[in-house]
Parts: sequence; C-alpha cells; structure tokens
Amino acid sequence: MDLSNTIALILGGGRGTRLFPLTKIRAKPAVPLAAKYRLIDIPISNCINSGLNRSYVLTQFLSESLHRHLRQTYTFDHFSGGFVELLAAQQTVDSETDWYQGTADAVRKNLVHLRESWIKHVLILSGDQLYRMDFREMMKTHIESGAAATIAGIPVTRKDASSLGIMQVDESGQVRGFVEKPQTEEQIATVRMEPSWIDERGIPSQGRDLLASMGLYIFDKDLMVELLENSLHSDFGKEVFPEAIKTHKVQLHLFDGYWEDIGTIRSFYEANLSLASKNPPFDIRNRHAPIYSRPRFLPPTIMGKSTISGSLIADGCLIGDNVTIENSVIGLRTVIGDNVTIKDSVVMGADFIEMKGQARDGKLPLGIGEGSYISGAILDKNCRIGADVRITNAAGVDHHGEEESLQIRDGISIVIKEGQIESGHRS
Repeated sequence: MDLSNTIALILGGGRGTRLFPLTKIRAKPAVPLAAKYRLIDIPISNCINSGLNRSYVLTQFLSESLHRHLRQTYTFDHFSGGFVELLAAQQTVDSETDWYQGTADAVRKNLVHLRESWIKHVLILSGDQLYRMDFREMMKTHIESGAAATIAGIPVTRKDASSLGIMQVDESGQVRGFVEKPQTEEQIATVRMEPSWIDERGIPSQGRDLLASMGLYIFDKDLMVELLENSLHSDFGKEVFPEAIKTHKVQLHLFDGYWEDIGTIRSFYEANLSLASKNPPFDIRNRHAPIYSRPRFLPPTIMGKSTISGSLIADGCLIGDNVTIENSVIGLRTVIGDNVTIKDSVVMGADFIEMKGQARDGKLPLGIGEGSYISGAILDKNCRIGADVRITNAAGVDHHGEEESLQIRDGISIVIKEGQIESGHRS
C-alpha cells in the first residue's frame, strides 16, 4: 500500500508531568530509551519502515534537545523529498495564544502545513509509545473499508480497561461506541465485544473481550480539517474521535503486537527493563524493521573483570573490575568504578566523555563511584555518584522530593540529570 500521499503528525504531548523529573529539562519524546534511543525514534522508525518519510513532530515544552536530535538524526537525500520537522508552538495572526491547548488544538494550529494538494491522508501518532507497526497495513484497512477515519485498536482485559479508551465495533469493524477509561461494570457492558469476534479475525482473544484505542489514527485530510475547523475540541482521543464516529464511518484496524504507552515513571522503568531480558516482548534487534537513532562515533565499551546478566550495554562505556550488573540498562558513555553493583536499574549514561581529572568546581567525576550499590533506580544523564553510595529506597517510599538531586516516583529512586550524590550517601 502506497503512503506517498500521506503525512504523519507525531504529537509530542504536554508537559509530561507523569514522567517528571525525567521531563524537567526535556520534552517527553526526547526522553532516552533502551540505552541509545529516544522515545521519538519509535514512531519515526515505524514511519520510515512503512515507506513514509514525511513527518511533523508537534511539541511546545522544552523542545531544544528534541529539535537537536531530530536535526542530527533524520536527514534525507535531496531526491526523496523526505523530512522530519519539529513544529513548536508559535504565535500566529490567526491565533490569540501560542500554546497548544491539547492534541487536537496542536494540529488545528498547524493546518497551514497540511494545505498541500498532494496530501490526501493524515496519520496521527503519539510520541511516547513503544510498539512496531507497518502503517501500510493500517492504510490498507482504511482504503478497503471505505472509511473516512481509521483507528488502531488492541484487545485488552478488563483489568487494563480502566486506564484506556475502549471501543465497541459492529460485525464489519466499524466503530459504533466509545467509553473513555470505564470504571464500572455498567460502562464496560456497553462496549464489551464477543471474544469469538476477535478470534475470527485471526487474533486469539485469550480472555480479552475489550478493544482499546492505541491513539493512532488515519484521517482523510478533508475530514480532519472539517472536524477541527468546525469545533473547539482540544483533544483527539476524548473529543474529535468520539465526534467522528457519530457522523462518519470510522473503521477499526485490529493489532495484537507489543504496545506500551510510556506515560509514567513506572511504565518507563518496566518497559526499559523488559528490553534487557533474554526474550524481550519488543525485539529491538529486528533487522527487517530497525529502530533508527542518531549515529555516534563512539569507541567500544571497555570492561574489566565483571559479571553482567540480562542487561543492555551501550557503546562508549568504561566498566571497572568486580562489577556486577543484573537486569539493567546501561546507556552511552557510562563510567562505572570498581566493586560496583547495579541491579534492576536504568542508567542513561552521559552526553560526553570526561577524561580523568577533568571534573571542576567541586564536582565528583562523571559516573558511578567505586563500591556503590544501585538497585531499583533510574539514573538520568550526566549523573555524578560518589564512592560507597547506596541507592535502594530501603524505606519503601513511594514519592519524595521536587528539587533534590535524588527523588522518588512510583517507588523508584531517580537521580535527575546532572545530579550529584556525595560519597557515603545511603537511601
């Protein structure tokens, strides 16, 4: 299925408060993922692997690092006409405010970029999800069904339904009902599907009788423009999509691969660690549909006499002797001293290689000092951890800190970017 007349709009989201403090100094799509990528690399890679190389990324908060990453990564040749461009919020003569009020409002304020005659379809994607999808299959569903809009959906259990938008479809797959985050059995009953309907479409229902919206849409451009220009709706999932199913044919595209919405610290932490397992639910080594990111010219990782199991280790690391790393993600340029233990943790690494003795102004050396023990933690980029530090959240605290270098969210200890933890610290 040809996507040459399709443009992708990747929604960067708002302030990313549920991912704070990882989003304290960066936009949500710029948050590092799986040792060497960023969240934004996932939807863009899915587009490229689907033959779609024209994308806009819409964001408004702390977009500097995101812009730099896009500029340094996604450069297409002059003959393909491809591009990945950032559309940050800006004041225009048609708008009283320069801030996006929601996902739909973000697209509304950028409709000028969709006026080109070659654009027939618009693919709406999220910038904070982990999944692999061939959008040509979704477009095939859209064209063959004759729909004005198509939405990707995944079967889920009732346990998962309370945090998702749940759809009800008819025999042909046309969406007929929608409930946002149903909390009661009465609400669930209105959108419940017969498991046999799912089974008949080649996907084992396995006790799943609900269809959740993945927040991925294909719209005929004219319909999307109509829906946005004739309303003040601010959100696609909660307002534009439910409105569309009342007046137009909206088709379900059924999907059953790995899909994770990385919207909270807990989901970010668990998704990263799952990628470090022997048989990860999401295969980052798939050569037929690779994940792209910025090319870096880094040396191989240098490793002393250490024990590493169930972990991802990126390039440019320096790992000392008698180091134990278990079920963890170790990012680019990470420095780990002797006798260090790291378990069940995400270490994002560093933006630069610091030579020995280069630290100034009372700063500790970049990396993790000798004899330290890190468990159940996230260490953001450019952290400076002293010697004999212990970070384990031994007290079992769920939430702590707003400005400190060491904070806790969802029971997970987080050392913020550029954070420094002095030698001998215990927590």
